[in-house]
Amino acid sequence: MKILVADDDPQFLKALKITLHSQGYGIVTARDGVECITVAVQEHPDLFVLDLGMPRMDGMGVIQGVRGWTDAPILVVSGRTDAREKVAALDAGADDYVTKPVSIDELLARIRALLRRVSQENAAKNETPLVRFGDVTVDLNAHAVFRGGAGRETRVRLTPTEWKVLEVLVRNAGRLVTRHDMLTSIWGAQHVRDTGYLRLYISQLRKKIEPDPSHPRYLKTETGMGYRLDTSGGAGDGTAGDPGSVPSPAAPPTR
Repeated sequence: MKILVADDDPQFLKALKITLHSQGYGIVTARDGVECITVAVQEHPDLFVLDLGMPRMDGMGVIQGVRGWTDAPILVVSGRTDAREKVAALDAGADDYVTKPVSIDELLARIRALLRRVSQENAAKNETPLVRFGDVTVDLNAHAVFRGGAGRETRVRLTPTEWKVLEVLVRNAGRLVTRHDMLTSIWGAQHVRDTGYLRLYISQLRKKIEPDPSHPRYLKTETGMGYRLDTSGGAGDGTAGDPGSVPSPAAPPTR
């Protein structure tokens, strides 16, 4: 299990890193909120241990930034004791809140409890790794996409970035995924305004998996907001807000 610890107190960060390493956890660290978002996108931690009072972006901003694309538990460890702060953090998406100073035994117990939940949820996910819509089958474990009926399926070749875009939508099937959350998840917080990247890759995915890419049934655009995977293939052309021709943005980043 990989834990991301984000705190601007170097002594606390060092002590917790040593302690968690000794318990067999993989550890990555960040010293401010912006770095935390970047590391999270790169490392996909199983658990966040997060301070609220960090520079550049505070803990509340981090919680809101990562909650759109990951369900990993967030344990807030903060010196802020005001009940309103705790409620706000939990309402924003944190799973637990403990105030400093905290005993290491209590902290480890809270971490173990949250990671048990992760293990249970991962086991449930692994029971149903296949997602099907129309003649498309997405295998989340194998990172593979197939088209066609049983016995005559052919593999759809996706680039690594196309797969990341599709995976975010598949894991949130039926729900709106905002452009901000998708850009942050795939390219990092520094690319939250680069919506041309999304239009490009959504257009490419439609050409590969939609029966009629110009009238998409599954990869739907929510005008001015983001995208949604409609596995029912409901009526509607799904293209509102997308230009008919999508120019390639200059040198799109890859992750």
